[in-house]
Amino acid sequence: MIRVLVVEDDPVVAEAHRRYVERVAGFTVVAVVHSGGDALRACERMPVDLVLLDFFLPDSHGLAVCRALRAAGVAVDVIAVTSARDLAVVKAAVSVGVVQYLLKPFTFASLREKLERYARFRDRFTESGEVSGQADVDGVLATLRAPDHHALPKGMSAQTLEAVTEALATAAEGLSAGAAATVVGVSRVTARRYLEYLADSGLARREPHYGQVGRPEVWYRPA
Repeated sequence: MIRVLVVEDDPVVAEAHRRYVERVAGFTVVAVVHSGGDALRACERMPVDLVLLDFFLPDSHGLAVCRALRAAGVAVDVIAVTSARDLAVVKAAVSVGVVQYLLKPFTFASLREKLERYARFRDRFTESGEVSGQADVDGVLATLRAPDHHALPKGMSAQTLEAVTEALATAAEGLSAGAAATVVGVSRVTARRYLEYLADSGLARREPHYGQVGRPEVWYRPA
């Protein structure tokens, strides 16, 4: 089981990320923290294999957290989960050992693919012996770098899908299309399309909600 520390300053987003990780086989979240300092302390006091790290934290930048982890000799891998699109930041992330870089907003499918690729990459390094040549080395590294093939249907955006997914994840009683539309700030038709996409993808489940009159309304809950 790969032990994950979620580092995200927004509690709602952090909870959504925790739920995402817990849905991927072979991964478990050992803690959720909201600052760079808490991330460092968590990695020092408990076994952590992988850090899901936001870069814009209230007390420090994610790159500083990575450097501090390396300076402390903490053997942990990092997947950056950030809205930072500056190429200089991407380059710096590679230099401090970030193994994957995932731009916000993202879908569950995108994170799942990153985690599954990381798991395969990690498994290759648990094998004993030596590589037979350069092709083997290239193959191991390519496990992390292959492109994401999860394309959304035409007319759908990752940003809106992420917003609907997060709204659904934090709604204890589930959401109707109308309620989701209000929370996200889109039309009812648009909200229903995204909720139906989540349901068809196995990421949400449909439930009838009976009112006083008329047909039951369809509500959606996280799968």
